[in-house]
Amino acid sequence: MSEQPTARPTPVRRGSSAPSIGDVARRAGVSQQTVSRVANGSDAVRPATRDKVQLAMTELGYTPNRAARALRSGSFTTIGLIAHRLSRTGESRTVEAVVAAARAEGYTVNLVDLEQATTSEVTAAAVRLEHQAIDGLVIIRAEDATPETLALAPGFPVVVADSRFVGHLPSVGIDQAAGSTLVVDHLLDLGHRTVHHVRGPLDSGPGNQRADAWREALLARGAPVPEPVVGDWTMASGYAAGRAIIAAGATAVYCANDEMAGGLLRAVHEAGLRVPQDLSVAGFDDIPMAEYLWPPLTTVHQNFAETGRTLVALLMRQIRDHEALEPRAHLIPATLVVRASTGAPPAAPRE
Repeated sequence: MSEQPTARPTPVRRGSSAPSIGDVARRAGVSQQTVSRVANGSDAVRPATRDKVQLAMTELGYTPNRAARALRSGSFTTIGLIAHRLSRTGESRTVEAVVAAARAEGYTVNLVDLEQATTSEVTAAAVRLEHQAIDGLVIIRAEDATPETLALAPGFPVVVADSRFVGHLPSVGIDQAAGSTLVVDHLLDLGHRTVHHVRGPLDSGPGNQRADAWREALLARGAPVPEPVVGDWTMASGYAAGRAIIAAGATAVYCANDEMAGGLLRAVHEAGLRVPQDLSVAGFDDIPMAEYLWPPLTTVHQNFAETGRTLVALLMRQIRDHEALEPRAHLIPATLVVRASTGAPPAAPRE
């Protein structure tokens, strides 16, 4: 049966009673049957119509009947999870950690993986999940959304793995700046004059944090700051960056993730150079392959399991204890894992 939108929304009657499905239909300019479909998670509704109905539900404070039943019984025992680009290491491992932590709490996870995490898409996904029987929401990364533009239902339990939301929402993250500083200090302490950098994409929050901390750490030690090479988190971009790093005569390079470091290692070997005798290489993340590269990679360890546990723990405090949490950051310490890919600089400059 097709949707039956009216010409224009009709103002909702004010009163003491709870909003009805008819109120939502009038506000959204659709039929009550369409509202019912959206409330029950049906796929037989166009995305634009679904978003309009869910926005009307949020504005009116409408709770579908199935939600009301669950709320009376206590909980859906389900949390929503919004991620972006699960192919990336940080996202996939954080999602894995959240799912494991939620399972330990007896909760299931309803996941939405966005192709483009624009403000409107993140907001629409959050609204959609709020109306699909969840008790709380975890947002892994909101990308270009900001605390000012991301519209979430007031009072709904939310926690974000994004430090830009500190002061607005409870936030959990690994200390990116401290991790970068550890790498730079390690390489400078080995005797390198400076440290080159293969950074993440310019639109990446973690990439910017790591690059900014790399620069500040060099400046704090009075070391020159080379122009960074921009990568895209992939081994291919690390391989391409390796040529530029070698041409610059670098003796030490810090890659913003382990995949790019792995690609760079291949470029170094193909150039006939040795790691670390000619060039020290360090990464970030400490993914499982890092210790099996050759040579084993010095890298910053991110404790994704602890990140997932902390995100879920903060959400449970809001859901179960009805606690209004302070919108502050909960930083997970980063640690440096020193392996065989870093060492003292060569005694003489390379020709």
